[in-house]
Amino acid sequence: MPTEKIAERLAALSHPARLAILNHLSRNEGCACRDVVDSLPLAQSTVSQHLKVLLEAGLISHERNMPRSTYRLNREALRSVSRELNTIVDRCCAEGCCAPEKN
Repeated sequence: MPTEKIAERLAALSHPARLAILNHLSRNEGCACRDVVDSLPLAQSTVSQHLKVLLEAGLISHERNMPRSTYRLNREALRSVSRELNTIVDRCCAEGCCAPEKN
């Protein structure tokens, strides 16, 4: 995955409200914006803005179904971020720098 895409996704993950939204979506197959708003102590406009950031980063998908739209977690996008981070950590720790110190 290109470094710019990883950075964009990590930036989207860097806000507590967006993590809460992802957590909520992870427990549901799909949610309307109203469902997400009802699960958080935030205004609808704030939730919509956070959903937009997550959507632009590719971490969620949006399906327009009248009268309500559905947001879904993009599980593969989250897995790819996890794999990239795990690769970095594994590379670092392979050299023994992350091993617990012995007294």
